Amino acid sequence: MKRFILIAVAGLSLTACQNDHLADSSTSFEMKSAYAEYITASALPVTSVSGDITSNTTWSGVIEMDGVVTVKNGATLTIQPGTFIKAKPSTNYTPTGVLVIAKTGKINAAGTEAQPIIFTSYKLLDGNEDTTAAPGDFGGVILLGDAPANTINTKTIEGLSGYDFYYGGTNPSHNAGILKYVRIEFAGYDYGGANSGNEINGLTLGGVGNGTTLDHIQVSYGKDDSFEFFGGNVNASNLVSFAAEDDNFDFDNGYTGTITCALALADYNSTHSPSSSSPDSNGIELDNNADGSYTTLLTHPVINNLTIIGAKNSSKGALYENGIHIRRHGRLTLNNAVVTGYPVGIKVEGTGSELSAASNLGSIQVHGFGTSVTGAGTAGIPASNLLTGTTASLWGMSQPFYNEGSWNVSPRNCGNFQGLWTKYNFSILE
Repeated sequence: MKRFILIAVAGLSLTACQNDHLADSSTSFEMKSAYAEYITASALPVTSVSGDITSNTTWSGVIEMDGVVTVKNGATLTIQPGTFIKAKPSTNYTPTGVLVIAKTGKINAAGTEAQPIIFTSYKLLDGNEDTTAAPGDFGGVILLGDAPANTINTKTIEGLSGYDFYYGGTNPSHNAGILKYVRIEFAGYDYGGANSGNEINGLTLGGVGNGTTLDHIQVSYGKDDSFEFFGGNVNASNLVSFAAEDDNFDFDNGYTGTITCALALADYNSTHSPSSSSPDSNGIELDNNADGSYTTLLTHPVINNLTIIGAKNSSKGALYENGIHIRRHGRLTLNNAVVTGYPVGIKVEGTGSELSAASNLGSIQVHGFGTSVTGAGTAGIPASNLLTGTTASLWGMSQPFYNEGSWNVSPRNCGNFQGLWTKYNFSILE
């Protein structure tokens, strides 16, 4: 018989209301063991929110989002450490639990190591041990801004429609606020079915500028991509993508920021999105734009200290596609990277696409079950750093494959990837 462990929290008082009458919690949420946190939160009062937020608002306790909630008109949404946010279940097959920070809004979601802010499945917060969370239970988090993109400035972010959801502009210093020590779990929505090109991801950034803080963010079991960057130049650090259905990190439409310390970690048991019946899950997918045209502003992120972990053996690896796929005039500067456990390690495809010569090629180590690297810019990676074969290389890590027993990516644990702020096991204690 499955059972939850419920730890009583003496004197716990967490309330939340929308806008000016919202009361902050009088006692901060005391995080418990990984197995107890959801059932503890499920016993708390729930505040429902919906529609637009147009004045400064604070959330705490447990929040239930009904539909798409948009922060705009100069408003700031503050989310207290330890807050849980879930979606109200959809009854008409429309997206729900989608938080949008419009160009004119801002977010202040600064969790802590011990009290992260958690966007998650309503099924984990219903107090019922027989329900199981699934990708798509929560809509997703979308930040929009007026930093440069290589699209028109009236481009609507993927997955939504309307002028509130435009992104891009001429302000590289745009500041959408802070996301720090945040988990986004079981998110995603696809309007037209798998790979429709009109999906909501776990965390979507559209035209977000470098005044924004993104740090210690984990996206798990997303229905589409974990992180997708459409233009903008926001920098981010200490990112974890776990068990993505599609891509772990996706870069498009002129994104030029820097990612420092990132982990992509596969789970064989997660769902996987095919494309024409073929595997389509990548560690990184990078395009300049959808039609592959050359633009003055090209998609060209810089990624430092990257670890991409797929499957240990080639039979499980067949669920995936490429560790890194650069295409459609996309470019990537890569420093201090390990890629292992994918059929192809790094694939650079098409005219104008390249692994930039600015990369520290000697610091890149790649294994592929069939091909280690191919395409423009990869020839400079030392041969000793390129491996193939039916068993993925550890590249000096302890045991990096999630499904192969106790896992540990040390010494590449640059972001405290197994710290209190992260979560990987969503099972119920037996």
